[in-house]
Amino acid sequence: MDGDRPLRPAEPNDVALPPLQRARGRLSLTVKAADGRTRLDDLHQAGCLKLRFPKLPGTTTEAVLINTSGGLTGGDRLDQSFTVSAGARLAVTTQACERIYRARSGRAEVATRLRVEAGGFLGFLPQETILFDEGALSRRLELDADEDSGFVVCESVILGREMMGETVQRGLFRESWRIRVGGRLVFAEETRLDGRIAEDAAAPAALAGNRAFATLVARLDRPETVLASLRGIVGDRGGASLVDGLVVARIVAPSGFLLRRSLVPALALLSQSAVPRIWSF
Repeated sequence: MDGDRPLRPAEPNDVALPPLQRARGRLSLTVKAADGRTRLDDLHQAGCLKLRFPKLPGTTTEAVLINTSGGLTGGDRLDQSFTVSAGARLAVTTQACERIYRARSGRAEVATRLRVEAGGFLGFLPQETILFDEGALSRRLELDADEDSGFVVCESVILGREMMGETVQRGLFRESWRIRVGGRLVFAEETRLDGRIAEDAAAPAALAGNRAFATLVARLDRPETVLASLRGIVGDRGGASLVDGLVVARIVAPSGFLLRRSLVPALALLSQSAVPRIWSF
């Protein structure tokens, strides 16, 4: 018995589907300041998550995340953590857009933990996440920063690729952010699109028919000096505010291409020259 429902007798031609192999990735990186530059202090990587470090001029170390599984689907799991020690500067991005494919069962999960010590600066700037029809993703981001530190964090999502004729009718996208400065919670947000995503996204209080959106949160020395410029970049596709000393912006667009046209200059403004080179390709 399956609950109160009897199991159907097996037919001669019934074939049990084998369990599918699931992607697992784990990564931990710590950088430190030494001799006027930012250098690796500790690195651990396992499974499908890898890091590459382009050799670039300047004091900021750039780390490029690679998911060798080629995308995520139900049951996949990624765990990643990045620590910026005192006085160091790190920019983290991804090799390409992350793809969330149709899930036969379960959901993909991504957990990100960030730590920025005094005098450090972190740019956590992955490229866009593309959600396919009936894809399912749940991800959580936790950031702990010292008082005398800076950061800019951005996550962006595209609901199907317009130029490929893709639409997302149903699926799951759930995102949770928790940001603490000096041990105090300063930013908390929950985003959930579940079930009939196309209908939810069409609502004026949601995406108003747009298929791409991004959230940016930054902590800068003088955040009030960038607010007017940021609002000029965002225009009528979103908004920007000061929230408890943080610059918080939301951008929406009808396509991933138009989202990036606003997103790249916004990141350049907020990231203190830490925009990864790969964003310009």
